[in-house]
Amino acid sequence: MSYKIGLVGKPSVGKSSFFNAATMNDVPEGAYPFTTIDPSIGEAYVRVECAAPEFDESCTPSVGYCDDGMRYVPVKLVDVAGLIPGAHEGKGLGNQFLTDLNEADVLVHVVDFSGETDIEGEATEGHDPREDIDFLENELDMWYLGILEKGIDRYRSGYHGEEKDIEVDLAEQMSAFKTNKDEIKQIILALDIGLDPDEWDDEDKEDLAREIRKRTKPIIIAANKMDKPVSQENYEEITLDPDYDHLTFVPTSAHAEKALKKAEEGGVVDYRPGDNDFDIVGDVSEEQEAGLEQIREFVTEYSGTGVQQSLETALFDVMGAIAIFPGSANGKSDTQGVFRDCFILPEGSTTEDFAYHLHSDIGDGLLHGIDCHSKRQIGSDHELDHRDVVEIVSTN
Repeated sequence: MSYKIGLVGKPSVGKSSFFNAATMNDVPEGAYPFTTIDPSIGEAYVRVECAAPEFDESCTPSVGYCDDGMRYVPVKLVDVAGLIPGAHEGKGLGNQFLTDLNEADVLVHVVDFSGETDIEGEATEGHDPREDIDFLENELDMWYLGILEKGIDRYRSGYHGEEKDIEVDLAEQMSAFKTNKDEIKQIILALDIGLDPDEWDDEDKEDLAREIRKRTKPIIIAANKMDKPVSQENYEEITLDPDYDHLTFVPTSAHAEKALKKAEEGGVVDYRPGDNDFDIVGDVSEEQEAGLEQIREFVTEYSGTGVQQSLETALFDVMGAIAIFPGSANGKSDTQGVFRDCFILPEGSTTEDFAYHLHSDIGDGLLHGIDCHSKRQIGSDHELDHRDVVEIVSTN
C-alpha cells in the first residue's frame, strides 16, 4: 500500500464515522472535541475494474478482493486528530496534528454541511460550512509559510558557504513535503514574483506558500451529512461559489455507508461499496425498511454514499494516480496465481518506474516491457496508462 490518504476535519463532523465506514474499524465516535486523540490507521479500498476478464480469466488477488469484476485495492487511511483553529501555532494537538498530517499524500476534509457544529466542533445551528473549508486551508497555508520563511532565512544566511539559488534552499527546507527545486522554481515563475526573496512582500510569500501547499498536499471536500435537506441547500450554494472552484466536492453520508455495510454483514442487504443501489434480501421490520428506503433515495440521487467516491476522487482524480496490473501476455502465472496484484502508481509512471516498484533488482536489470493487451514491446521510458497490464522483462 504505497499511498496514504489523510482524513481531516474539525471535531464532531463525522470524521470518525467516515473512517469506520471506510475501514469497518471501530474507533471511538462521539459528539465532542478530540474523540480521536491519536491517529487511527486502517485499510480502506479503492475500486479498479479488474483486467482478468479481458483475458478470459478469474483473478486470485494476493491483497484486497474482487467482486464481480470490480477489484478492491487496499490503501492506507489515516484518521488525523487535532484540527482546531490555531493548530499551526500549537493549539489543540498542534504539532502532533501537523506531523501526522504530513504523512498523507492527499487529504479528504470531512465537513459537516448541515451547519450543526460550530468552528470548535460544538453543537449549533446555521453555521456556514465555508468557514470550516477556509480555516483548514488557512492552517495549512500558515504552516507552510512558517517553513518557507525558514528557507528564506537559510538562503540569506549563506548556510552552505556558497551562493545558491533560492529554490534550492527552499526545496531543502521543505523536503518533507516531497517537493523539489524544479517544482518550486516553476511555481515562483508562474506567480511572477521574481527569484530574489528580498523583493518579496508578505503577500508574495503567502501566495508562494499556498501554491506549494496546493501542489504537495491536495485536498478534496467530503460534504458530509448530505442526507439532510439543509446540507443539500448549503452544498448547492457553496459549489456554485467561484471562491471554491479550486476544490473538488463529493456529496457524502458516512452514516448511510456504515448502515449499509452493517446491514450487508448481517445478511439484510446485498450491497457492494460504492454502488448506487442495493437489494434488501433479509427479513426487516417496517421501521428498518423505511430507514433503508431513505438511504436508497440518497444513494440513488448522489450515485453512492460518497465514502468510496471520496477516496477514489482523492487518489485517481486529484492525485492522478494510476492502477497497473503485472502480468504476462495471457495473464497467467503458474506458481503465483492469476492477476494476483494491482499496484497504485503516481501519474506519469513509466515502464522503468514500474519495474523498480516491483523490486530494485528487477529495475536494475530491466530490458523492456510488454503491453499485455496489444502484446507489443514497450520501452523503459514508455508512460503507462490506468489499468495497463504490463509484463516486465529483466535480466534479474
